[in-house]
Parts: sequence; C-alpha cells; structure tokens
Amino acid sequence: MADLRVDLAGVALRNPFLLASGIWGESGESLKGVWAAGAGGVITKSIGREPRAGYPNPTVESYDRWGFLNAMGLPNPGIEEYPQEIAIARGAGALVVGSVFGHDADEFADLAERLAATGVAALELNLSCPHAEGLGAEVGSDPGAVEEICRAVVRRVRLPVIAKLTPNTHDIAALAVAAERAGAAAVSAINTVRGLSIDATLRRPTLSHGLGGLSGPAIKPVGLACVWQIYEKVRIPIVGVGGIGRAEDALEYVLAGARAVEVGTAVAFEGVGVFGRLARDLSSRLDALGVSRLSDLVGAAHRESGAGATAAAP
Repeated sequence: MADLRVDLAGVALRNPFLLASGIWGESGESLKGVWAAGAGGVITKSIGREPRAGYPNPTVESYDRWGFLNAMGLPNPGIEEYPQEIAIARGAGALVVGSVFGHDADEFADLAERLAATGVAALELNLSCPHAEGLGAEVGSDPGAVEEICRAVVRRVRLPVIAKLTPNTHDIAALAVAAERAGAAAVSAINTVRGLSIDATLRRPTLSHGLGGLSGPAIKPVGLACVWQIYEKVRIPIVGVGGIGRAEDALEYVLAGARAVEVGTAVAFEGVGVFGRLARDLSSRLDALGVSRLSDLVGAAHRESGAGATAAAP
C-alpha cells in the first residue's frame, strides 16, 4: 500500500486530503466527523474578530456536478466563541488548522495569535475570499499587502503560517513570492473564482450579494495552472485547491507541484465519506503506477516536461 503521509511545513498529515475552510467547519462536532471519516486534517471556518451573520439568502447556486456559485459573506461566530469548537475537534484527536480573516495586518496578527492559543497545528490566512468588501481578495490581490500581513502574523505566532491565495489576479505567483519572502511556511491555491449568475425572469443577479465565488470541478484547470505557476517561483510547500473529487484530481495537483490538497465542494455533493474514498483510491492508483510514496511525485510533471522549475525537490 502506497505511503500517503505528508510533511506540510513540519505538520505531519496522515494523508494529503484536508477539509477546505468554509465547508463542514461550522462546529467542533462537524470537524470531528470529517476527521473520523478519514481526512488528513481539517481547516476551520474563517474566523473574524466579531460575530458575522453573512449575507441574506440566496447565497448559493448549484450547477449540477460542476460546482457552486456562492456568496456567503464569511459568516462565523467570532473569535470569542469559536475556540470551544476547536477544543471539541481536538479532543477527538483531529489535526486542526485554524483559518482567520481580517481587514489589515494588525487584525490578522491579533486573530492569529488568539487562534494559535487554541492548540491548532497551523494557521491559514484567508487572503482570497472574492465577495467580502474590504476583506479577502480585496486585501490579498496586492503582493505588498500579502507580504505585510504574512510578516505581521509570522512575527506573532510560532506555528506554520499558510497564505491562501486568490486566482482573481493577473499574477498569483507574485503573491506566493511575497508570502514566502514574509516567512510564510506554505501557500494554498486557489480560493474560488469570481463569478456571476443572473435570473433572466427577475432581471437581477441570482445571489443576494450579486457577485460570488465559483468552486468545484469547473475551476480545476484554473487551480492546476496556478499551482504550476507558483511551483516554478517558490520553494515553500503548496496546497492545491479547486475541483478535487477524484483521486486522479489530487494526483494531477501533486504532479503540478502541490504537496497536499483541500477538498470542499465534493464534500457538499458526497458527504464526509469522500475523504476515505479519496485516500483509498489514491493509494490504489499509486500502487498501479508502481509508486511507493506520494511525496516522490510532487512537481514531477515539471521534470517530465522539462519546464525548468526552480523549486526544491520534495
């Protein structure tokens, strides 16, 4: 049986499949359930300073099996309340990564410090939500802001810091370089792709907020291209995100340069059992290829294509 264990910037994952932030992360019980189902780790909802209700309905539109368009508005209970949910998940043995969002470097650093005190294994900075005014991609599209935020957090915590990057930019690799320069231990790519749906009968956007973020299989080629570009520019690990619902999807991301992957929309379609299936299927796929360790394949498509990647070997 192939070895699926992953060393992600010093965080030991039992397999490469992480629960993506914003999916099934509302409570400690839901995080615990994902861990029990076989995930390699769970990432919390993105947590802010104050409780946030999010946008009014409708907030999600489903495109059959191709994915979702959503504009939730970063709903969360706030940093005062959420640590008790992390305690529940950690009490069940789950490896928990905490996700935070903020308006500026100071707010990110304050939140990261408070979340670090809950015992999470690492921190993911949400620099990429495409539909929250003054947050997410609005602060994470500028390499200078990414560097400032990452540096402020790295100075305040002793945990690995992962910068989650937006695809809604002309050069995502520049954002990754900025995060690396600031001391981030890893980057995750990508968050949702900005999109819009219009109800022709009502003559207005389908979602209450208007613009939303597209996730699921439809964006996998975008995610793969971003991981590919980032791998050629940085030496820190990459977590691939976007459209992963089959073992083959995860394998493509690894070959493009990702060391681990996040699974989100597939959980909504299939339930938490998707994690056990993905791990079993990926192990079988590697056995069929004659590969004993998943880590041996990180970035292999660059080497095979002669792309001349500058990243370090895994």
